[in-house]
Amino acid sequence: MDLDRFIQRALDIQSVPAPTFQEAERASLMERELLSAGVPHIERDAAGNLYGHIPGGPGLPLIITAHLDTVFPQEVHRPALRHGDRLIGPGIGDNAIGLAALVELAFDHVQTNLPGDLWMVATVGEEGLGNLMGMQQVVERFGAAVAGYLAIEGMVLGHVYHRGLPVGRYRITVNTEGGHSWIHAGRRVSAIHTVLQIGHEILRIRLPRIPRTTLNVGRISGGTSVNSIASHASMEIDLRSEEPQTLRRVGARLQRIAQRQRSEGLHIQIEKIGERPAGGLPASHPLVQAARQAMIDVGQPAPRLAAGSTDASLPLSLGLPAVCIGITRGGGAHTTEEFVEIAPIPIGYLALRRLVRTAFELGAE
Repeated sequence: MDLDRFIQRALDIQSVPAPTFQEAERASLMERELLSAGVPHIERDAAGNLYGHIPGGPGLPLIITAHLDTVFPQEVHRPALRHGDRLIGPGIGDNAIGLAALVELAFDHVQTNLPGDLWMVATVGEEGLGNLMGMQQVVERFGAAVAGYLAIEGMVLGHVYHRGLPVGRYRITVNTEGGHSWIHAGRRVSAIHTVLQIGHEILRIRLPRIPRTTLNVGRISGGTSVNSIASHASMEIDLRSEEPQTLRRVGARLQRIAQRQRSEGLHIQIEKIGERPAGGLPASHPLVQAARQAMIDVGQPAPRLAAGSTDASLPLSLGLPAVCIGITRGGGAHTTEEFVEIAPIPIGYLALRRLVRTAFELGAE
């Protein structure tokens, strides 16, 4: 690989904002990058996924994905910068580095004799309320007749995600009559006050440590002005658990808490707005072991085998061979100070190349 070229490509990709549902401009940049690598066939699907196709032999195709979208809205985005041995900026690791690796794979494989077709897919809708919509389209297209699905994330080097982490997302919306903060004080209920009360009770739910379970209130919105009793407010909640039954149980309790606040003139709606599936491969599965061995072969410690919420979750939920791996290490995920380390990039990329070769071999068995 050409590390300088790789770094510049990652910075170029990151510089194009790509909030979930607004990935088209970044997809166009990726199309130009894949064309520059000599990829002979490029196309998009109805969801907005970008496919680069390098034809190979008669073996099963290998599908390699990296997601286009970030969690950051347009107004929060800013270009990443290089500071010493780090690249720093929103979305640089999640997932500009992964997308840069996708293009680097094209450069390295476009002139090789592959045992099967190689598909490099930049997917949409991985973050937020995208609900893996892009990966859903990919799996519907290729199904089970594949050597495997490899999802690339920029900053999880040292991990192999072979199990999908189940996720449930909810929106609680409150509507009231509203009014004037002085004239109607004590006589009309505030939608914002009600949302805060519901949130207070939700945050008192005791979550189990085993299975690990988390709850996050990610967004609160509503109100008209500082001197108005709010007629509308809502909040969005992210629930995760290693065990689907626990996830459902906590989700049901969350809904009961919200429903208890209902009263005359106070309308509360609870809706499920997102879901990510469970499922996975055993640690002994050949593809999981191949991903593990690829890291050991490049001189790294044996990676941690774990559950995660990634594009791989979708094929894993269907029992299909899939893993998610990383290119480098970093920190500050989902913050504007997100960063990745430059030094491990060649190691992570070499491990990815080894895994590509082994995955093709497994598909031929």
